[in-house]
Amino acid sequence: MQNLFDLALTVNGTHYEHAVDPRTLLSDFLRHDLGLTGTHVGCEHGVCGACTVLLDGSPVRSCLMFAVQTHGHEVTTIEGLGTMDHLSPIQEAFQEAHGVQCGFCTPGILTTVKSFLEQNANPSEDEIREAISGNLCRCTGYQHIVDAVQLAAKKMSA
Repeated sequence: MQNLFDLALTVNGTHYEHAVDPRTLLSDFLRHDLGLTGTHVGCEHGVCGACTVLLDGSPVRSCLMFAVQTHGHEVTTIEGLGTMDHLSPIQEAFQEAHGVQCGFCTPGILTTVKSFLEQNANPSEDEIREAISGNLCRCTGYQHIVDAVQLAAKKMSA
């Protein structure tokens, strides 16, 4: 019989209490236990950034964290940024500037960008490229993503 951990955390503004195996990865907990499938798992080694979520406002790789490490904390996933009816300024900017192609990397990029723009409201192109350097995209040359971040910064400061 396995020992379960009584996990209590807030995800996208909703409080959850779940018994989890202490070895459960945060990415698996979000996807399988909570049904938040917007968090994508790519490399499972923390390299690609597709699984990036916000932990207390800071980007983390959910494939490298155990769910139990989030006990008492707040997690924000792509589902917490906006809805289909009410996109966040970042989501609007990515749509308008064509910053999305296949979309697999997009949730991790958007959560990374959210934290970045909260810390730097008027970033240079070099600063944007540095901020998203931990998020791999196989579909683009990143220019549309950079353009989308610049547009998002303008929308958020307006």
